[in-house]
Amino acid sequence: MSIETPLPMTNRILVTSALPYINGVKHLGNLVGSMLPADVYSRFQRQRLGAENVLFICATDEHGTPAELAALEEGLAVSDYCAKWHTIQKTLSEGFGLSFDYFGRSSSPENHALTQSFAQALWEGGYLEERTTRQVFSPTDGRFLPDRYVIGTCPHCGYDRARGDQCENCTRVLDPVDLIAPRSALSGSPDIEIRDSKHLFLKQTAFEVRLREWIEGKRAEWPSLVTSIALKWLDEGLQDRGITRDLSWGVPVNAAAWGANPSGAKPDVEGLTGKVFYVWFDAPIAYIGASAQWGKATGGDFESWWRGEAARDVTYVEFMGKDNVPFHTVGFPCTLLGVNDALPPAAHWKLVDELKGFNWLTYYGGKFSTSQKRGVFMDRALELLPADYWRWYLIANAPEGSDSSFTWPLFAATVNKDLADVLGNFVNRVLKFAVARFEGVVPEGGQWGEAEHALAKALDQRRTQLGDLLAAREFRKAAQELRAIWVLGNEYITEAAPWTAIKTDRDKAAMAVRLGVNLIHLTAHFSSAFIPASAHAIHTAVNGAVDLLPWPGGPIADELTQIGPGHRFAVPDLLFRKIDDAQVAAWEAEFGGEG
Repeated sequence: MSIETPLPMTNRILVTSALPYINGVKHLGNLVGSMLPADVYSRFQRQRLGAENVLFICATDEHGTPAELAALEEGLAVSDYCAKWHTIQKTLSEGFGLSFDYFGRSSSPENHALTQSFAQALWEGGYLEERTTRQVFSPTDGRFLPDRYVIGTCPHCGYDRARGDQCENCTRVLDPVDLIAPRSALSGSPDIEIRDSKHLFLKQTAFEVRLREWIEGKRAEWPSLVTSIALKWLDEGLQDRGITRDLSWGVPVNAAAWGANPSGAKPDVEGLTGKVFYVWFDAPIAYIGASAQWGKATGGDFESWWRGEAARDVTYVEFMGKDNVPFHTVGFPCTLLGVNDALPPAAHWKLVDELKGFNWLTYYGGKFSTSQKRGVFMDRALELLPADYWRWYLIANAPEGSDSSFTWPLFAATVNKDLADVLGNFVNRVLKFAVARFEGVVPEGGQWGEAEHALAKALDQRRTQLGDLLAAREFRKAAQELRAIWVLGNEYITEAAPWTAIKTDRDKAAMAVRLGVNLIHLTAHFSSAFIPASAHAIHTAVNGAVDLLPWPGGPIADELTQIGPGHRFAVPDLLFRKIDDAQVAAWEAEFGGEG
């Protein structure tokens, strides 16, 4: 079976953001590394295509050892712990304006059923293999210690708190037995033994040729960050990957329901009893599982977005941080390829079409840390300032080409210069003057001159560039382009100077104000994907409230004359308050900073 090439032109967009892990509040780096840019992109595509043609899916990633450990620390059953934190994370996502069509859970019945059915298809297709592995066992804890229950020194970089599944310092994937000086993450005891345990392995090596062909074909479409990571894994040689663990929390292995594999062998049901699937096996499947939850909640046909001929008009776009790239360019595609081999083409599950990977946002060059109280987390961020302040700063400084560093002075400078001085100043001085001199009604009189035609031409070029950059998921450049549109508005109204013109030429002042109000209206549409609450407030003030601000697609000259004489408008409340030096100093002291 070859990997199908999607149709070049699609009418629907399926977007998934990397699943935030269930334990605790996520920091700004987590937010900008997947969820926020996925939201900006989804909002933009809804503007272009209509809300019904975009499906934006996310979920909490709830299985694995960190959830069990965190639940133990809080004195909760792991199911109760996950339910609690799912609610918290959903609330914080809503606070940041993340417009998920559905925010599901990897522990849902839908994801359990899909994971088990996929595993059965892989077994019966010959892509799973039973192996007896040497696992870490802690007599002190009285249990096997898979993955993150084991910590020790990374054999590759020497980091002394590497986890048994992956070193967070060098990102190399590990097995617990690889660690130097391993110890229990539960008790801290170095008294551990190596014992035999039966597990299932996904035969990734069987897909190496197809994966390489697929990834090589994405070089022109995917960021080099993504293809370089994926090809590095292939160049180093794929390894078969264990997909089960000795845990109690997770999707149970349902081997008793499976038939024989191509060699005629049936699974060792007794040996696999009590095992669950590895979190990195079921978590990507949860994109589909959460879509199934959406379908159940809304009556939508989730399979029409995900499989077969019904999904041929869908472009599937994933957003994630660079540490997640290997699992989405190797592990999950292997799963889908193996499952699809047992299905007719009309029932195949989609592989990702476009994958946007991000580098890391650091905090003053170092890592965000809950335990050390370093950095800004989503809950405190919303307590300090409205979501749009954070949204704008993070997208304008998104870690695309390289890692980027959050600092309070840069954050304050970005908010003050871009939001307050450019956009906020433009909106307020036009509308306040118009209320004072034209009683809050769009005035009539005057005609366009050279300056107005030049503005329309410049806006037409900027609109094309902004749309192209958003479609290409180039977020920093798109933010620069949007800011340039705001600057055009400021420059026009400064040169037109209606507050001066009204003294000698009321018609000229009226024309400048009328164009200014229309330009503010247009600006709200352009800005909606980035700063949705502020764009909604601007639009509501000048042209009434609507749920979706469509992408301005008509001739710019028409867009700038939509609001005609006699239209009544209002001045919005102060859109953006400046951040002062005292606030910067206080926040550096509270959250950590240089020195």
